[in-house]
Amino acid sequence: MPSKEDGASDKEKILELFLKVGLDERTAKNTIANNKVTANLTAVIHEAAVTDGCSRNVGNLLYTVATKFPANALVHRPVLTQYVVSSKIKIPAQLDVALSFFANTGPENFKTSEFEEACGVGVEVSEEEIKQSVNEVFEENKSAILEQRYKTNVGDLFAHLRKRHPWADPKIVKASIDTKLHELLGERTAEDDVKVPKKKKEKPAKVEEKAIAVSSPEQPAEEILNPYAIFPQPEENFKVHTSVFFSDGSILRCCNLRELLEKHLSAMFIDFGLAKERGGGCYLRYDDTNPEAEKKEYIDHIQEIVSWMGWKPYKITYTSDYFQDLYDLAVELIRRGHAYVDHQTGDEIKEYREKKMNSPWRDRPIEESLKLFEDMRRGLIEEGKATLRMKQDMQSDNFNMYDLIAYRIKFTPHPHAGDKWCIYPSYDYAHCIVDSLENITHSLCTLEFETRRASYYWLLHSLGLYQPYVWEYSRLNVSNTVMSKRKLNRLVTENWVDGWDDPRLMTLAGLRRRGVTSTTINTFVRGIGITRSDCSMIHLSRLEYHIREELNKTAPRTMVVLDPVKVVITNWKDDLIKESYVFWSIHQVPFSSVLYIERSDFRLKDSKDYFGLAPGKSALLRYACPIKCVDVKDVVLAEDNETVLEIRVEYDPEKKTKPKGVLHWVAEPSPGVDPLKVEVRLFDRLFNSENPAELEDWLSDLNGKSKVVIPNAFAVPTLGKGVGVGDKFQFERLGYFVVDKDSTPEKLVFNRTVTLRDSYKSGK
Repeated sequence: MPSKEDGASDKEKILELFLKVGLDERTAKNTIANNKVTANLTAVIHEAAVTDGCSRNVGNLLYTVATKFPANALVHRPVLTQYVVSSKIKIPAQLDVALSFFANTGPENFKTSEFEEACGVGVEVSEEEIKQSVNEVFEENKSAILEQRYKTNVGDLFAHLRKRHPWADPKIVKASIDTKLHELLGERTAEDDVKVPKKKKEKPAKVEEKAIAVSSPEQPAEEILNPYAIFPQPEENFKVHTSVFFSDGSILRCCNLRELLEKHLSAMFIDFGLAKERGGGCYLRYDDTNPEAEKKEYIDHIQEIVSWMGWKPYKITYTSDYFQDLYDLAVELIRRGHAYVDHQTGDEIKEYREKKMNSPWRDRPIEESLKLFEDMRRGLIEEGKATLRMKQDMQSDNFNMYDLIAYRIKFTPHPHAGDKWCIYPSYDYAHCIVDSLENITHSLCTLEFETRRASYYWLLHSLGLYQPYVWEYSRLNVSNTVMSKRKLNRLVTENWVDGWDDPRLMTLAGLRRRGVTSTTINTFVRGIGITRSDCSMIHLSRLEYHIREELNKTAPRTMVVLDPVKVVITNWKDDLIKESYVFWSIHQVPFSSVLYIERSDFRLKDSKDYFGLAPGKSALLRYACPIKCVDVKDVVLAEDNETVLEIRVEYDPEKKTKPKGVLHWVAEPSPGVDPLKVEVRLFDRLFNSENPAELEDWLSDLNGKSKVVIPNAFAVPTLGKGVGVGDKFQFERLGYFVVDKDSTPEKLVFNRTVTLRDSYKSGK
């Protein structure tokens, strides 16, 4: 892998290249920040053969080509760049027509004469012709110009001249207009510089009749928008979709013949959503190229998670299903002179790649590599003594073209393929080939794999195989957590969290255990859309918003007290109420003279902004009646004179008082018996910073309060009946909670999914 210094050096080289073609420094730096435009502009500069520099005008036109050239006609882009470099197309108006011409033409052949006629190639408009036309336009509009003087709309004058001479140099046209204005009007006066105040629109007279309200159409909800519209249809794979540049100046343009493509429309490999959107199918494939890394429980877990998410694979496959095909194609690759057996150690390969040096065995005879590769397959060469490497481009600017390893020796049985093989393909070799063998139309991966695209297409081209459409998209970056597999693995293996399904992790298993539904996750991801911006950060509150939206509609309500303090009703009289139960929702919950409220809902000192219970103040018990702590003498304190042990209150069963504060509570189910005890785990942001991944010591940013365990919270008795793992509830005034898998028949365990409120609003 390249170091940070290598990345910085590459950016400096690209910046230097962009400055050579006339871009100003600010534009050049902004361009480098956009990976797609950088790749396109670099390709255009190479196609135009101006790596040593060009005029600013040519550079600006090439920049327009790089940013606006139609994707369906990339095969013709080099033609256009040559027209620009040779100054046959030299003004923006010509270029605009050229871009439109190719957008309509697509990849089909075109007649040069028609193209040149459309773009005004060879048409020269002299300065005298421009001046003559300017005089004529001014004569036609003289009275208006004299009246408006220097407030005349010059754009209108330009439009008149453009109709007469569409291919005239706009700089000469502008200079001629300015000269003529000065000649006709003389020097500018102070009055010419006075801005004309905008006229206020007159309000229409009021009409007695009531106006009919017309509602403007609402913007569609974010989950309704179609994020898959950015992807081409499979039948467009015959168009040029990728260019791979080699150090010798040659260019590989990746596309497929129509005849070849038509055989591969039956299967689609893309995320399940795009497959569903296009009426196709999605393969679930395990890239099990490393026999030491594949575990059955890992494979089973993925299938189970996919099913939970509501997706059904078109087919479940393994890379190991194609081991024989991959081996046969490796032999063919050697025969074609595109692979060789190498004896360098791992450290030597790394050193040679960093120095862009060829392996000493790179040019060994084909027959020799064929024999050695057969010896590798038969187990006649020791592990680590030989590899098969692809013969790519060691002088490329892309380190993923530095003769990647295709096969290595491992005397380890494979969990899926058994002990048939002692050589195993690499991911870089196997992935693209299996994509092709499975007739994939769309192959998706995250942006960190973008530099592998060149190797992907080089290999398929070298073997003459079908080339799927590859698209890289940005990895989902959510605030206050980390998403990279390496960092997640460290959190798990070093026991910073409690496994891969820890509810604080943004893994699917973690989200499910936290109580987030698959519907919510799909809605959240669909709302974000698919983007190639690798620096966007999605705030966690956006996901939490979608969680609340669903659980508010589906989760039944109940009452749990996390930090209970005892309340005793002193004026309790059985004859004042008909029965000792309060009807709540569809359940009956006990109501007695002894109950418990949250410790935070009581204060010894009252204040205007406080609506809980305090001496001399009333509060309403949810679903029941008001209670009042009459005097501070009714509060029983511990020996420290601070900790409240018991609050004695009077209740108002006839509800004559109307307090503002509402409290949740849990009562004794019978005299002297504690309420149902449950364990509650309060989960919060895993990290304090929004983007911990950018911190050098990111582990020091872990939130020490991201998990708080309350072992003995009190709950209403109905919560202990018929409740199973995964059941979700709204705890009144506390949030949404889910029953955890650690629950036992003796004690339920609840995970907090999300609190009740947050500032995030839909559409932000």
